[in-house]
Amino acid sequence: MQQQARTDWRLQGEWVKNCSCAFGCPCDFNARPTNGWCKGMLGMRIERGHFGQTRLDGLSFFVTVDFPGPLHEGNGTAQPIVDERATPEQRDALFQIMSGKHSDEGTLFHIFGLICPKILDPIFAPIDVEFDMDARTARVAIPGVLVTETQPIRNPVTGAPHRIQVVMPDGFEHIKAEVASSRIESTGGIPFSVAEGHSSLAIVEQTPAGVAA
Repeated sequence: MQQQARTDWRLQGEWVKNCSCAFGCPCDFNARPTNGWCKGMLGMRIERGHFGQTRLDGLSFFVTVDFPGPLHEGNGTAQPIVDERATPEQRDALFQIMSGKHSDEGTLFHIFGLICPKILDPIFAPIDVEFDMDARTARVAIPGVLVTETQPIRNPVTGAPHRIQVVMPDGFEHIKAEVASSRIESTGGIPFSVAEGHSSLAIVEQTPAGVAA
């Protein structure tokens, strides 16, 4: 069988992953989700990016997800949310990247395609992103679909901001992330609410071969 021709692509920008698990994201440590299941969101604001000749600079995309068990067991459901400013060509480019068809085996989008067999119809909406990695603060607001906020973890005794980083030299999502606290209100195709969950903030550069060092 002839292998599908792959298109070169690259995404550089600000990455947000917030979920229902306790601070630290057990998935990053190959551990079971805090509650046995995981609901959350992830995605990025693209500072610079392309798919073939299609430029993706300045666009944002996110995905809400629902996993009934550990992520490596699959059976996940996902709903893509794409910046309404994207042209039809740019929308197709982002969907091509998210499909994993243009990525090496074992990289983020390839794995995502394997563990999320159910993809809900995409939403096209205005996406507002605020992001300050050093301060461990972020906000993603998509009217009528999703609002999530990231704040520093607080010391339970003094209330002072707590700082911790996760470094994964061989990570397929990011190499280094600031760990923080998240609040999530999802009202799209995967509705859920998280009063206090995990947040990862990172600057990433994704390529067909994985995360660029």
